[in-house]
Amino acid sequence: MSERLRNKTALVTGATSNLGKAIALAFAREGAHVVVHGRDERRAVEVVERIRAGGGKAGFVLTELDGNPARARELAERATALLGDRIDVLVNNAGIFPPTTTPTTDEATFDRVMAVNVKAPYFLTAAIAPGMAARGGGVIINLGSWIVRLGIPIGTIYSASKGALETLTRVWSAEFGPAGVRVVGISPGVMLEDLPADHPAAAMMRGTPAGRPGPAAAIADAAVYLASEEAAFVHGTIVDVDGGRTSVAVMGGAAAPGGH
Repeated sequence: MSERLRNKTALVTGATSNLGKAIALAFAREGAHVVVHGRDERRAVEVVERIRAGGGKAGFVLTELDGNPARARELAERATALLGDRIDVLVNNAGIFPPTTTPTTDEATFDRVMAVNVKAPYFLTAAIAPGMAARGGGVIINLGSWIVRLGIPIGTIYSASKGALETLTRVWSAEFGPAGVRVVGISPGVMLEDLPADHPAAAMMRGTPAGRPGPAAAIADAAVYLASEEAAFVHGTIVDVDGGRTSVAVMGGAAAPGGH
């Protein structure tokens, strides 16, 4: 443990599984006191107990982040109390992905995705960022998605919602950055492990430098860096952690190093 986040406090939403869980565990290993947010008590307790077993500090708050501003404020207040009256790092990770197309997205689904993926982090940030600004510092990390910049024919409203969150990353950086609050984002690629070669998600990584889905730990490592003082000069940007999915196309066999 290098303790790059020693004496820091952090709230990670959607931290009982997958990327959020990996981020919460990594933050704790690096010395942060972490509040795990989720909806499932058994899974939240499991993450907290794992952190404590490793010598870290953690608690949990169970609530539904559904876009309701009052619930967002309640989460902010309860997490702040557990963390000793301040939140140094907020990770807006919680989100939902219904694999719908435009014709098959009904109004209820549209509204729920936008509520969970955009309204909830919006009002949670509104509840937490001013306190960070008043203290002269803090970090907000938003989780976007590779399909914001590389269109695929499913998950249309999810793509739109994550595009909105990535835009808010830049807007919030302009709004809160002058007061010392760094706002940044991570754009994960296909982050699923142990998939069969013919799984549709695995197929999406063909033709990339990585050639396979990535581990959740890769996102957690990026989050640790962005939350640490090592990233003190990183503002308003989205870091792609996607195996090269959105920026590189591998055509045929790879060229030999040093070839002409």
